[in-house]
Amino acid sequence: MEQKNKVVIFDTTLRDGEQSPGASMNTAEKLRIATQLELLGVDVIEAGFPAASKGDFVAVEAIARKLKKCQVAGLCRASEDDITLAWDAIKDAAFPRIHTFIATSDIHLKYKLKMTREEVLENAVNAVRYAASLTPNVEFSAEDGSRSDPDFLCKVFEAVIDAGATTVNLPDTVGYAVPEEFAALVTHVLKNTPNIDRAVLSVHCHNDLGLATANTLAAIRAGARQAEVTVNGIGERAGNTSLEEVVMSLGTRPNFFNEMTSIDTTRIYPTSRLVSMITGIMIQPNRAIVGANAFAHEAGIHQDGMLKNPMTYEIMKPETVGVNKNSLVLGKHSGRHALYAHISEKGYNLSEEELNIVFEKFKHLADRKKSILDEDIDALVNEGVLRGSEVFCLKYLHVSSGTTVCPHASVHLTINDRLVKGATEGNGPIDSVFNTISRLTGTKSELLRFTVSALTEGTDSQGEVTVRLSEGGIVALGKGSDPDIITASALAYINGLNRLEYLKSNPVVRLEAL
Repeated sequence: MEQKNKVVIFDTTLRDGEQSPGASMNTAEKLRIATQLELLGVDVIEAGFPAASKGDFVAVEAIARKLKKCQVAGLCRASEDDITLAWDAIKDAAFPRIHTFIATSDIHLKYKLKMTREEVLENAVNAVRYAASLTPNVEFSAEDGSRSDPDFLCKVFEAVIDAGATTVNLPDTVGYAVPEEFAALVTHVLKNTPNIDRAVLSVHCHNDLGLATANTLAAIRAGARQAEVTVNGIGERAGNTSLEEVVMSLGTRPNFFNEMTSIDTTRIYPTSRLVSMITGIMIQPNRAIVGANAFAHEAGIHQDGMLKNPMTYEIMKPETVGVNKNSLVLGKHSGRHALYAHISEKGYNLSEEELNIVFEKFKHLADRKKSILDEDIDALVNEGVLRGSEVFCLKYLHVSSGTTVCPHASVHLTINDRLVKGATEGNGPIDSVFNTISRLTGTKSELLRFTVSALTEGTDSQGEVTVRLSEGGIVALGKGSDPDIITASALAYINGLNRLEYLKSNPVVRLEAL
């Protein structure tokens, strides 16, 4: 297949994906996802918005310095200060990219920017020209492009390409487009932007009408050559175009699309699982490609067909996306070197100290659970290493409950390394735990959601608890896992409180961008 049919995969999980309410990540967590995305084979990683906060700047800078194969992009508004900060964050990357944007739709110009078309055009050109003086790899995005005047859009793209943009992005910012309409707009841009051959045309679609993937695929068919996506489709409001859906659609239907990507599809499922675990956003069971039921067949007629030939009801093999039913199993007799080898094989790069922390947690879990699976290892690394320094940390938990006993929880916590103790009753064991933790930490947060699922199969599986907390307009997700579901609940609640504390000093700026 010719290179002209290559579709560039631009992943914005760490920027647009993080704008999912509560899905904040610390630097260690972002580094882990970025490392996995590089292994996955994405071409460009949008590491964040450096001007948003000091924490975002530090994370983008760390990712830029670590990755060696991917382009690393920093998002910035069309202002010299933003562009300078973005460049300072990514300048040490092997392949840095500045990604700048400004709105081009009349509704945004009138009500948000309060600028004329001529002013927007001048602003866009000046921003791109300045960015191009810092790096030859510059992307320009026309925010709300799908609702912009097509001819003005072409005029802007022509001007920014002349100013040095090597990628021009057409976003469906509010998920308003439908496939045929969006494909026609892409065709119009390709035909009416005289110098478009000097740049890659990109698309960035939101899922407000459930059409993000359909719009992206239609745009690719029409000639777009970069798709901006997120793992599991996470993102602002209803989310973004799903990486796994676009990649597997292109790979499964080559007779229709005739386009290729550089993605190692066998890493899709592990990457999906990692992003879910770190962000706390659960994957619905019937989600395409990566859901728990994606390759499950319960109906008798389906099972009969599967036994005769799997292709009767499966259009792709589970192994193609990394669903490995024969993964290595570790147990209580597995040594430190076996665990280290398995952790390294999964793409983690841990220091000696970090490995010791994970190994201690591994041996503790192995005493309580017969077989340790991949999902267990991911949870151990996440809770033991990636969460970093935390304000609140659980040290001791004892709960009494039963049909004739008033639920009662005794909790020992450290708050910035200072030990505090307390006990409280509740309507049930988990309610009593949460009441005690809430009183000890002095939180004013509200519990919006509480969900429980099994991390792996079997009655000895770790329970995985996800909570959604809100305080002062800030929403945070917390996640915890343990064979004891009450302990898992306590860990999830404390994780959520720590994320709230992190967000108070490192707010996620919610751009209605792109």
